[in-house]
Amino acid sequence: MEEKVFTSCTQGGPVFVYVKDGKIIRIRPLTFGEDENVPTWTIEAKGKKFSAPKRVALAPYVLAQKARTYAESRIKYPMRRVDFDPNGERHPENRGRSGYVRISWDEALDTVANEIKRIRATYGPEAIASRCSSHHEWGHIGYKFRTWGRFFNLLGFTDIFDNPDSWEGWLWGTAHAYGFWWRLGALEQCDLLEDGLKYSELIIHWCNDPDATGGVYGGQESVIWRFWLKELGKKQIFIDPYFNSTAVTMADKWIAPRPGTDAALAEAIAYVWLKEGTYDKEYISTHTIGFEEFKDYVLGKKDRIPKDPKWAEEKCQIPARVITALAREWASKRTSLAAGTRGAWGGACRAAYGTEWARLAMLLQAMQGLGKPGVSIWGTTTGAPFNADFYFPGYASDGWGMNNLAKKPAINSVTQRIYRLLLPEAILSPPIKWLGEGFCGNSLEQQFIPYVYPEPGKSEVRMLYRYGGSYIGTMTDTNRFVRMYQSPKLEFVVNQEIWWNTETRFADIILPACTNFERNDIGEWANSGGYSHNSSDVCNHRIIVYQKKCIEPLYESKSDYWIFSQLAERLGIKDDFTEGSETEEGWIKKMFDASSLPQYISFEEFKEKGYFVVPIPEDYKPTPSLRWFYEGRECDTSDNNPYKNTEKSKHLGTYSGKIEFVAQSLKKHFPRDKERPPMPRYIPSWEGHETKLAKKYPLQLISPHPRFSFHTHHDTGVKWLTEVPGHRIFKDGYYWRPVRIHPKDAEARGIKHGDIVKLYNDRGAVLCIATVTERIKPGVVHSYESSGIYDPIEPGKPGSIDRGGCINLLTPSRMISKNAPGMANNSCLIEIEKWEG
Repeated sequence: MEEKVFTSCTQGGPVFVYVKDGKIIRIRPLTFGEDENVPTWTIEAKGKKFSAPKRVALAPYVLAQKARTYAESRIKYPMRRVDFDPNGERHPENRGRSGYVRISWDEALDTVANEIKRIRATYGPEAIASRCSSHHEWGHIGYKFRTWGRFFNLLGFTDIFDNPDSWEGWLWGTAHAYGFWWRLGALEQCDLLEDGLKYSELIIHWCNDPDATGGVYGGQESVIWRFWLKELGKKQIFIDPYFNSTAVTMADKWIAPRPGTDAALAEAIAYVWLKEGTYDKEYISTHTIGFEEFKDYVLGKKDRIPKDPKWAEEKCQIPARVITALAREWASKRTSLAAGTRGAWGGACRAAYGTEWARLAMLLQAMQGLGKPGVSIWGTTTGAPFNADFYFPGYASDGWGMNNLAKKPAINSVTQRIYRLLLPEAILSPPIKWLGEGFCGNSLEQQFIPYVYPEPGKSEVRMLYRYGGSYIGTMTDTNRFVRMYQSPKLEFVVNQEIWWNTETRFADIILPACTNFERNDIGEWANSGGYSHNSSDVCNHRIIVYQKKCIEPLYESKSDYWIFSQLAERLGIKDDFTEGSETEEGWIKKMFDASSLPQYISFEEFKEKGYFVVPIPEDYKPTPSLRWFYEGRECDTSDNNPYKNTEKSKHLGTYSGKIEFVAQSLKKHFPRDKERPPMPRYIPSWEGHETKLAKKYPLQLISPHPRFSFHTHHDTGVKWLTEVPGHRIFKDGYYWRPVRIHPKDAEARGIKHGDIVKLYNDRGAVLCIATVTERIKPGVVHSYESSGIYDPIEPGKPGSIDRGGCINLLTPSRMISKNAPGMANNSCLIEIEKWEG
């Protein structure tokens, strides 16, 4: 049979999929170098020209997509837990340890539909809870909130809402200091690539590893940008306890603070500037409030403790002379602060009191005139030239459940909600209370709204429908989830997934979904939309892909749209759900027609070609992030700033409209909060080197986002990934997750390179393979989070030793601070010992 080429799009980039005899034979990056009609852009800086490549740079895990599609871990058939009888004994205590039997689709769908009817009739619609994964198989119709969101909103359910797990400190902290709550605390990133190339003289990467994280969905698109920075002679300094992947190729200097002390380092830098007068005094007087109180605090005028480099040295384990030199170089050059890859993020914000470092990091840039040419908060992964006039929504942009495309919007009739971080407690020991919705993107006030579960007069949750992903791999202290699943209070658990992963084995019924190579869809690479407006600027081009069905669904797997359509039919809501579209194609056409695509290409041409590259206007004019604020003008960027074209169009999103060294919103709501005070400051971690627990567990575990995976659903046993030493290492018949440990710490414990070791604390125990390296600071160990599938030695037993490298079994469930409900996975004390097995 003739070889055919299809187009598709993954989380890590668009691809050409080569198929022969109905089977994928290879997957390659999408290229368009020979297409003269595809426009590109060029930036001139220091006499050099830099142009976007006419090809895509995929994330490493995409190169394993073929093998992942055919992986042994695929769920082939609908399955029922062997000791689950919907009409008899259910044995919830055996979830996680029982086997499964193959059943028909009719039996599976009938069982799920009947249980939904029973639960609703017995307890009410709020007794059913569901959530999709943090990240799913790409495609505008099939991804995340779309099909799943439409079905459950039409049905009515208790929503389990997200927390900003990658940038906690920026939402709960920095949003109160400079606004941008509509971006969940992350700064707008418009045209910062050109600004950095032209004007920045120094790049400081603070807890930033863009080669590993790629701006989330951006693949390796921005790698070339950092080489351009290097070509232009821009110095790059890395502040991180781990000499990370980007630092290996880019670092001119590595500074390794003790975890949890980054805020102290920031205060010491400010101290040097205050004493030497090397800050922008005019900007401070016109663009900020509360500076004098901050100045007095840093200089120690009230508590008689100057926050000088010598003071910080004792806490951070960085020599005072290094801190002083860093502060002086920072102030002497136009500096871009790369505090995480998306204008926010960074491991220091996912820690106890991570709000304080995130605020202080931004305030340091304010002291240098944030918004002036070359002075920005830019993770070096965002801000490519971007045609914002071309409309194509991200997966979170056109209404939850495709509401803006639908004749009948799907509106959830249930007001009860559960905070994802507290899901186990909600099931096991209600009631629970917390502040803020998680994704508080409507106002600063939203962070102060109190929630309670269950709502007065409402039922507790009795059924859980999981749609992809693995909380046990991505949340914290995740043995809690094992105990939750085995509670008799959960009468029924469904998991709709593609591969056998951590949570599928806790379900009563498993529904096998297909990959995005096995269905039709449409999507723009890296465009999440919503709170990350214009997020595809992490790529060199905006590329919209008609995701062609490359092969038939393998085994008995089905598309998510088909599964939910079948359930909707059994529940009497199919007409509302599908609106006459039996397949994804009808919704794809609606999306095409609603976008700007018809102005450039017909639907038939788009389907035939398979992709469209959005052109950059010939008269394109850059509007760099916050230049408008620096110059006192109205906001002119393409950000979804709600103040644009209003009387506050020159304002930031704080109460004062300025940068606030003393946050007026926090001063109003929690003026005496010692854990998130109105004025940021270093606060010793509740699980760090100064605590009593450090005597029992003296090593600090840091677990940043992974380089060779994208959460656990890429840890599918595919050798193209498992044989990458940075992802897994083979020994004694098993591929182990590596943990990086300093030679001094290894020697003290009798550990050698390549030994199997046990990482443990009071929350759990995980087996890894030791990588002894000087790339990690003494007293600190490093292992990537969320990419090791849960593989306990004793399945179904809470607290069992895990050999899959599921690091989040060890991380704390305690929140960042009392009134800031964010996860603090990088405040984690452990011990390590050689595993004798």
